[in-house]
Amino acid sequence: MEILHSCDALPADLRFVVTLGTFDGVHRGHRRVLAATVAEARARRATPVVITFEPHPAAVLRGQPPPLLCDPAERLALIAEAGPAITVVQPFDRHFAGQSPAAFLRRLASGRDLAGVVMTPESAFGQHRAGTLAEVERLATEIGFAVRAIEPLELAGGPVSSSRLRELLSAGRLAQARRLLGRHYAVIGEVVAGDRRGRQLGYPTANLRFERPVTLPPDGIYAARAGWGGGDPLRPSERADGVASLGVRPTFGGGERTLEVHLFDFNGDVYGQQLRLEFVRRQRGERHFGSSEALISQMDRDAARARAILGGRGA
Repeated sequence: MEILHSCDALPADLRFVVTLGTFDGVHRGHRRVLAATVAEARARRATPVVITFEPHPAAVLRGQPPPLLCDPAERLALIAEAGPAITVVQPFDRHFAGQSPAAFLRRLASGRDLAGVVMTPESAFGQHRAGTLAEVERLATEIGFAVRAIEPLELAGGPVSSSRLRELLSAGRLAQARRLLGRHYAVIGEVVAGDRRGRQLGYPTANLRFERPVTLPPDGIYAARAGWGGGDPLRPSERADGVASLGVRPTFGGGERTLEVHLFDFNGDVYGQQLRLEFVRRQRGERHFGSSEALISQMDRDAARARAILGGRGA
């Protein structure tokens, strides 16, 4: 998959079918649209193109993006799995947002052969989100391209959407979130130095720092899987199972909310690595313990349970 950094960088004379969106999470609904774009392009003997945005449009339009569901590198890797030939990571600013749908589509088609646009009935783009399905169908007649509408995907009694996923994850409903995503939910963060308290307790941990706010489940202890290295977040060169702790560590007086993971059977150095952590199952909530000895005993039980969970079928 070729990655471009502006819609204007699309080759001249390109015959293409396009879909566009933020694709935060690249959930099963997104993948349905991406697959339809590739199929539509094949049917029209055209190149499948995906346009996504950086930063999240809400950061520009509302001054505050929602916590991310997907690291930008993972988002591109997941989009690539759908099979588009080109993904455009379009810089999103107020100038770009202020274009009318007509101006944007004419600019996209200028000097190229825009064969089709794929979108859902809820999709909208352009100034004041005026680029609805009905408006794009009207413009299709003027400009000369086809429109394929994809009905939204519904699972477990509701639509598959990024907002619903954030609600499920914030409520700790990992199994339902996994169904909507089609995979375990994961975050990617840089491994940074902590206070080394875990090492003193016999459970050294990798502490994760995030450049931007990410969606996290409730505080507690999780069976988790980690991967790092190799350049592709979906195919890391190194992997390890582990037990993760998310919270403020009340046994030691509380403090900043942190996410750390103890990696089983691993004694190497991961400082500075971009580590992808999958939340497989929540084991318990965060608790205060009266002594380090009581905490260590619970950590022993947590680690044993995580090993059992991760070693079982379907984990």
